[in-house]
Amino acid sequence: MHVWIDQDLCTGDGLCMDHCPDVFTLLEDGIAYVKESGLVQNDPGGAESLARVPEPVLAHVVAAADDCPGECIFIEPD
Repeated sequence: MHVWIDQDLCTGDGLCMDHCPDVFTLLEDGIAYVKESGLVQNDPGGAESLARVPEPVLAHVVAAADDCPGECIFIEPD
């Protein structure tokens, strides 16, 4: 499974980081981004910046997507 964030929809409240800090982060612009193996996928951002979700945190990423007030977290099956 892969995940990405539409930064145009992100409200920057950080709930995704509360659910799964291994996959989500907020940058200086106050917007959430995904990361993979500690590398932030913010260039160019959006759907082009997919991050692979490690098996142990799959449920946390799904919960983050479900709880996101901006509905900006998108999950892509493998």
